[in-house]
Order: sequence, then structure tokens, then C-alpha cells
Amino acid sequence: MRKVLPVLFNTDMVLAILDGRKTVTRRVVKKSQCTILVKREPSELKEWRKLYPPFDGMTDAEIIASAYKPQYEPGDTLYVRETWSFMNCIECNGDYARGEQPCYDFQAVEYDDGDSISDGCFLYRADCKHPERINWHPSIHMPKEAARIWLKVTDVRVERLQDMTGQDILREGVNCHVHPEADYFDGNQKMMFAELWDSTVNKPDLDRYGWDANPWVWVIEFERCEKPEKL
Repeated sequence: MRKVLPVLFNTDMVLAILDGRKTVTRRVVKKSQCTILVKREPSELKEWRKLYPPFDGMTDAEIIASAYKPQYEPGDTLYVRETWSFMNCIECNGDYARGEQPCYDFQAVEYDDGDSISDGCFLYRADCKHPERINWHPSIHMPKEAARIWLKVTDVRVERLQDMTGQDILREGVNCHVHPEADYFDGNQKMMFAELWDSTVNKPDLDRYGWDANPWVWVIEFERCEKPEKL
């Protein structure tokens, strides 16, 4: 049964999705995703082969794909959680929230914040021209009813983080100068993506999950889709 699940993206990556530049994301393979009774880190492949003889003839990637379950699978529908806010109609003065775009361009909604139901508009940090005027909420707290970007997972595979090519950088939404047919990965591209990747990893975890650690990752390809009629 295919699932409807949330996925978090920072503001730059939300813009890349909206622009059609980002069609893939990479997420670390975590110990918690292990389906074997004795859970181990993906880096412990030598131990895997000792404990489970059937794995002995498999490649490293085949072991990871067999022993771990990805958070997202082909056919799943994802709703993007992004930095957001909600402006009550009585607090809005036309173009206050959206800069040059008047509020009446956007459909008013009813939002139940747990205390009361209000009429107003959901706002998104990615397309607000005057973000300093808004009290923003973290993406992880965004309710499903506020989601405006929906994705369909088309493919999931496992590989090492540094197995990327120049084209992978483009599909990740990084705004770098890469020839449309390039398959190389030059120093500038590497630095740009490495900095982006490390910015998403908690500092205590950089030794395990940072770019230099070259962790195993799920490569999750997706395409834009419409919001499902039934959730």
C-alpha cells in the first residue's frame, strides 16, 4: 500500500523544486532503518558478512538494499514541509505579507491551530519578498493542510554519497555552472554540494554522516504531482 508522507526541505531547495531544477534528494541510511533483528550501522559490512552468510556473495550496495528499509518507496506521495506562517485576515493589510503581491491573489483558508479556527492565508518563506515582517514557523511544524507542493516518488536506490556526478548535482537543485551533458564532478561542484550537505547534518554527526564521511545514502527521485483527492 502506497503511503502519503511528509518530507522536509530548506528554503533554497523549495525554490529549486518550484523552478523545476530539483528532482532528486539524498537521505542517509540510518541504523534505525535496519530490518534485521541485530541492528547495525551500514558501515559495518564486514560484520554483516560474518553474521549472515547469505550476504557473503552480495555487493555492499545489495546488502544495504536488502537489510534496510528506506523511509520513502516508489509510488509514495510526499507533501513538502517548508518554513511557513499563517496570517489571519484581520491582521492583514493587503500587500503587507507578500510584498508587491496583494493578499486577494491568494485563497483564504480556515486554519485550526488548536486554540481557535481563523480565516486567513498560509504564507511560505520561499516566496515572501519581505520575510523580516513575518513570524515564521519551522518546517517540521507545518501541518499537512498547509502543504502546497506534492511529489510522487519514482525511484529509490542506494549508493555512497560521493558516487555523485556533475549531472547529479544539477538534479539536486544546486545552482552551479555545469554543461548539460557533463558527467564529471569538478572541484567547484564538489565544494558547493559538500557545503550544502554538511549544512543539513547536525555537527555531532558530521563524522558519521558528513560529506567527508561518505555515508551510504538513499537516492530518492521524484516528480511534481497534484494533491491526492483522498488522504
